[in-house]
Amino acid sequence: MKRIYSLAEALLVTFLWSTSYVLIKIGLKDINPLAFAAYRYLLGSSILLLFVLCSPNISMLPITSKRFLWFFTLGFTGYFIAQGLQFVGLYYLPAITVTFILNLTPIFVAILSVLFLKETPSVIQIVGITLVILGVKIFFTESVLVFNERIGILITLVSGIGWAVYMILMRHYLRENHESVISLTAISMGVGALMLLGVTASSGYITMPSLKTWGIILILSIVNTAFAFVLWNHALKYLKAYEQSILQNTMLIQITLLAYAFLGETLTIHKVIGMIIVFCGVLLVQLSPIVCKNRKFKVW
Repeated sequence: MKRIYSLAEALLVTFLWSTSYVLIKIGLKDINPLAFAAYRYLLGSSILLLFVLCSPNISMLPITSKRFLWFFTLGFTGYFIAQGLQFVGLYYLPAITVTFILNLTPIFVAILSVLFLKETPSVIQIVGITLVILGVKIFFTESVLVFNERIGILITLVSGIGWAVYMILMRHYLRENHESVISLTAISMGVGALMLLGVTASSGYITMPSLKTWGIILILSIVNTAFAFVLWNHALKYLKAYEQSILQNTMLIQITLLAYAFLGETLTIHKVIGMIIVFCGVLLVQLSPIVCKNRKFKVW
């Protein structure tokens, strides 16, 4: 049952993050990408820290040198590298190109899971992951992908690798330690946000956004950041990193259907086939452990 709840949590987060792309692209017309990311995650972490301090049921464990190193590493990989560079990637590249590149992230997560977590996908799950990547390729067959901005491609790839490392580290930490996911998320996010703010300030990109952009930052900070990241990290306690990472590929389906329903965008045959294959691949990855458990045997 915990697995079902965790899958529901992660899927809800992917839906929230699906709405982020449009909001970020709007905000980037008014503010530097690093400043945008710094404001978003600084405000998001502040909201979580305030919640932790005001909640009698959540205790803050003493920050030892070892725990601070963990917070620093999680903040650096998950927020400074993964999220900060994603904003920069969206500045250089169209959202569709960034989406295509980041849809390859589960490959990195699966490899790192095997090497560092000793969590090996079953044969069925490997087939599922392969189907997802194939579906992504088919989906983007007719899309105009811009790859002439080498710096944008490199930045987006590093962002994806940073996110893969973050998920592996967070999964390992949550397996070995029992502490509040909210406080863990709040502190690591705050550390990453301060890094982003420091780089932004030293680069001279600290600017005052318009009222409209502040509204976007506020929405992203509360819903798509503070709330979403807590749910995402909580789900990582019960889902393997590669299982959860592959769920992010459902954003491809969600964004496309939202655009079709509310923006009037057309659905081509390649997109429909690609989405069906991605969905089937994700389903294989998620259902395999349940089927194997019920049959009381291991596939791999």
